[in-house]
Amino acid sequence: MSRSRLVIVALIAVIAVVAAWYLMRMMAPPPSDLDLAREKPSAAGLYHVAIEPELQPLEQGRMHSWIVSVQANGAPVTDATLTVDGGMPQHGHGLPTQPQSTGHVGEGRYRIDGVRFNMGGWWVLKIGIASPAGSDTAEFNIML
Repeated sequence: MSRSRLVIVALIAVIAVVAAWYLMRMMAPPPSDLDLAREKPSAAGLYHVAIEPELQPLEQGRMHSWIVSVQANGAPVTDATLTVDGGMPQHGHGLPTQPQSTGHVGEGRYRIDGVRFNMGGWWVLKIGIASPAGSDTAEFNIML
């Protein structure tokens, strides 16, 4: 077998292995102990964070908004800046949109616009919080 043919066969084999690995990862069920809580302490414990979709029940493919409530030491945080990220851990991709905080709407509550889940399955919504109390994050698992 010529050298170029050997390289092509090796590349095809590598591509097949990678494709099989991704397919197995995507088809695996989410962890059985997945925490689906919509309220929790932030990663470093600076804040208590709750999320709630404005649209109930959540609908796949539809653009919707969320309300994020942020407290520190039991009091509403009214001067925070929020960022939003996330994706599908099993599929290895992020959110199909770029959700943004539209600001404080009162009593430590912030509106997030532009959230869309384009397929069913396990999603993670990551909320970054920065205020004079410090910077921290909270991650929420969502099953659609």
